[in-house]
Amino acid sequence: MNKDIKRETKKSSFFYSYLITDPTEYGLELTTFKNTLRKTLQTHKVDILCFRDKITKDIKPFAQSTLKIAKEFKIKKILINGNRALALELGFDGVHLTSTQFDEIKVSKEQKLFTFISCHKDEDINLAKKNGADGVTYSHIFYKQDKGKPKGCTQLENIVKKYQSDRFHIIALGGITTQQKVQKVKETSCSGFASITYFTNNL
Repeated sequence: MNKDIKRETKKSSFFYSYLITDPTEYGLELTTFKNTLRKTLQTHKVDILCFRDKITKDIKPFAQSTLKIAKEFKIKKILINGNRALALELGFDGVHLTSTQFDEIKVSKEQKLFTFISCHKDEDINLAKKNGADGVTYSHIFYKQDKGKPKGCTQLENIVKKYQSDRFHIIALGGITTQQKVQKVKETSCSGFASITYFTNNL
C-alpha cells in the first residue's frame, strides 16, 4: 500500500473523511463494537480510520477487530491512536500521535508508519511539519463544551495556506457533527474532516 495520500491540487475535489472510534460511541463490549463499526462503514464513505480507546484495559482485541473490518471495507489508511508498538505488532498503516507525543514523530517515520498528530496551535503545526509528520488534525474548529473558543473556518483556512502541501495534510477536527458543518469545512482548502460523533449521529 502506498504510504502517501496525495491530493491532485490544493483545492482538490477529493476531500478526506476521517473516522475516529470511541468506546462510548461504538460500544464497550467487543461484539457491539464490531457491529457498530460495520454499520458505520456501510453507511458512510471513510478514507482514513483511527482506532482510539482511552477506556478499555485490554484494547488489543478491539484493535485487531478494527484492522480486520477496516481492511474488509478497503479503507485507505488504518491508524491507531498513540500506540506505535501495537501499530507495528498488528500491522496498522500508521499512528495518530497525541499532542504530547511530538518527540515520537521522527521515530515513527523511521519505523515506516504513516504519522498524524493532534495540533491545536500554529507552532504545533510548524513543529509537526518540520519533524516530518504526514499531517495533523487541527482543532477545535466548531464549538465543543469545555473545549474553549473554537478556531472557526477562517482561522482554519489561514493555517492551511501557511502549512499545507501535497505531502503535509491538515484535517479539520472538533465539533464537526452535521453535514452542514462538513460542508463549511469543505469550502476551505483543507485536506478533509475528522470526527467521532458525525459518523454515529448519522447512521
